[in-house]
Amino acid sequence: MADVLSYRPRTGEIPTTPGVYRFSDESGRVLYVGKAKNLRARLANYFAPLTSLHERTRRMVTTASALEWTVVGTEVEALQLEWTWINEFDPPFNVKFKDDKSYPYLAVTLADEAPRALMTRTAGIRGARYFGPYPQVWAVQQTIELMLKAFPIRTCNNANYKRAMQSGKPCFASQIGRCFGPCSHRVSIEEHRARVDQFVSFMGSQDRKLINKLTSEMKEAAAEQNYEIAAKRRDQVLALTAILEKSAVVLRDTVDIDLFAIEQDELAAAVQMFIVRGGRVRGVRGWMLDKELDVSTGDLIDSVMQTAYTGAAVPPREIIVPELPDDAEAMETWLAGISHRKVRIVAAQRGEKAALLATATQNAKQALMLYKTRRSSDFVARSKALEDIQEALGMPAAPLRMECYDVSHLSGTNIVASMVVFEDGLPRKDDYRRFSIPESTDDTDSIYRTLMRRLAYLVPDDEAAESTHPVVSSESGQIQEKRKKFRYQPNLLIVDGGQPQVAAAARALADSGVTGIQLCGIAKRLEEIWLPDSDYPVILPRNSDALFLIQRIRDEAHRFAITHQRARRKKDISSVLNEIPGLGPARVKVLLQHFGSVARLKEASEESIAEVRGVGPQLAATIHEHLRA
Repeated sequence: MADVLSYRPRTGEIPTTPGVYRFSDESGRVLYVGKAKNLRARLANYFAPLTSLHERTRRMVTTASALEWTVVGTEVEALQLEWTWINEFDPPFNVKFKDDKSYPYLAVTLADEAPRALMTRTAGIRGARYFGPYPQVWAVQQTIELMLKAFPIRTCNNANYKRAMQSGKPCFASQIGRCFGPCSHRVSIEEHRARVDQFVSFMGSQDRKLINKLTSEMKEAAAEQNYEIAAKRRDQVLALTAILEKSAVVLRDTVDIDLFAIEQDELAAAVQMFIVRGGRVRGVRGWMLDKELDVSTGDLIDSVMQTAYTGAAVPPREIIVPELPDDAEAMETWLAGISHRKVRIVAAQRGEKAALLATATQNAKQALMLYKTRRSSDFVARSKALEDIQEALGMPAAPLRMECYDVSHLSGTNIVASMVVFEDGLPRKDDYRRFSIPESTDDTDSIYRTLMRRLAYLVPDDEAAESTHPVVSSESGQIQEKRKKFRYQPNLLIVDGGQPQVAAAARALADSGVTGIQLCGIAKRLEEIWLPDSDYPVILPRNSDALFLIQRIRDEAHRFAITHQRARRKKDISSVLNEIPGLGPARVKVLLQHFGSVARLKEASEESIAEVRGVGPQLAATIHEHLRA
């Protein structure tokens, strides 16, 4: 592969001004669209030596055959043009949003003669004021029901309203007490508009001042024995209080913010948007993003905010993000143009907003995990994933049984390995196994030792058949059943790691004499698939089900190994160190941080133990004596 791309422009030809660029292939299809404050500086990153590029970036620039750019006046214009081009060309290497539903909003049609409240998924209704988004339709309907008790306004559609106003007969919704517009002949156009203003004001701020005002009016009416007015005010207070109670209080009641949390891995990202008005979480929105290129958190935030505020949503004065994008000032200017007021983008570091960001991040983590689990559990997706793995690795048949191995340790001690099993693309947890490794030189040696122990059970079929005879003892039967499952040969053996780990696994396969098993490794940093004796990795498409499945089995092996390693470490600590007089949890922690493990602490001398902060000569002698004993 040539290290210099044929379509690379001369450095002096690239302007140093803000602009938007796009890579295209031979057919003219746009592969990637990006923006830059300085086009020359940004594009230089793509034309660095190919060996230094991220694997996904290298694949994009080598697939492309042309590069074009458009110079603009400001970063804000670059932001707008980038978003326009992404929507127009749908480039495969840009971030892919998976927002599988259009969220419902509560809208008030302020441009109408008699504004109405309605639930809608349609953005851009002329003159409408939007509230939301809401997670479910019923949440909007419930809010409308409660708000109508406090501020009875029109809910009927325009056709019914016009017919009622022309005929002088109330609409059907009004006849059954579901609409309280002017056609009901209970209020005038002006009185109805005043109610609408109160409706919008409360929905916009959810300020308790209105509740306090209505409560005072209720008490005054009751004191004057005007019980009908008092009852109406009471119902209004109860309705508004119910709305407030349905929203969790998270911040001061003067705070209006939108908060974005992002959790990502190499292939996908989950975004959670918390909409806080009046200190209360009024709505939650979520997206899943498929990533083809290695995208920074700042660039993701750019894309997310462009998606969030294209349509009905109006940004508040403050937006909380986990990390400021490089073009934060340009983004603020763009958002100010949408909301017609100043907007600040803030990275929360401490305090109540940072605590809320941590909560939103936990939701994003759960969403990412659920997304990957559901994608791997879908039958059609699993079948396609297994077929793609078969084709990518050149296997004679789909890998219906896969085993993945990972090694975990603490500074070279407490070494354990895990084996997880997936059949038909689903985990078989009853077939999982753990291995304790007494000593090892490095991870590759640990992989070799683990696989030699595992492969020893893969005996020929005739011997395996003899080993499956029933046993009278139930305990012996369970052991025999476990051994029987351990003799099942996998179609594909996966190790967590790159070329060195794959080479160690291949050596174990060769030394054990076991054949008929395909071997590969997955390198975590770039999600590359390595085969034995191969100088180049297999690159699966970034958003493919095949890569998701391999990534999931690798993550499961890592989880299983590290859980066992931590359990052993905890047992080791509690059973040994906690028995020593004068050694509390704080000193135990300091000792382990210093020595790395109890095993190394046992080998240490009194003098080296005494050098640890907080441990004097007397306690060091006690520790040394106790561990030696």
